[in-house]
Amino acid sequence: MSAQGRDETQAQVAGEARSRFVERFAAQLVDAGMTRMPARVFAALLASDSGALTSAELGKQLQVSPAAISGAVRYLTQQHMVTREREPGTRRDLFRVHSNQWYEALGSRDSVMKRWEDALREGVDSLGADTPAGRRIGETLAFFEFVQGELAGLMERWREHRKTLGLG
Repeated sequence: MSAQGRDETQAQVAGEARSRFVERFAAQLVDAGMTRMPARVFAALLASDSGALTSAELGKQLQVSPAAISGAVRYLTQQHMVTREREPGTRRDLFRVHSNQWYEALGSRDSVMKRWEDALREGVDSLGADTPAGRRIGETLAFFEFVQGELAGLMERWREHRKTLGLG
């Protein structure tokens, strides 16, 4: 077999392994509650060597329409899981997953949790802290306040741990 033939075979094997990973990991994300197409797009970006692909590249790899990619990346950008950039020298968008994307995605939940806490606090106030509903809502509020407090420390510990791994 020629060197070119070996390279093509290796590339095909790598592509098949990548596709299997994408579908398996996407299935895990779907099981955890993510919609199927955003899960597949996210897994494809995560598994790409550069961490960035164009809409056309995503569509070709996942064998889906541009509309499916568009909806998926809109969701993922809203969730702070990917960013949209302009591909240098072109008018095409490039979608990128960053190495610290889990940190960014989790950190963006801070404002969401704060709004939930505010709504829960209002619920306790309006229903009364001594009513069964007020107590149940109050416990939910206490849980989110606890998680919010723990999350700040957890994120700081991750930043320090990431440095020990040589990642930043």
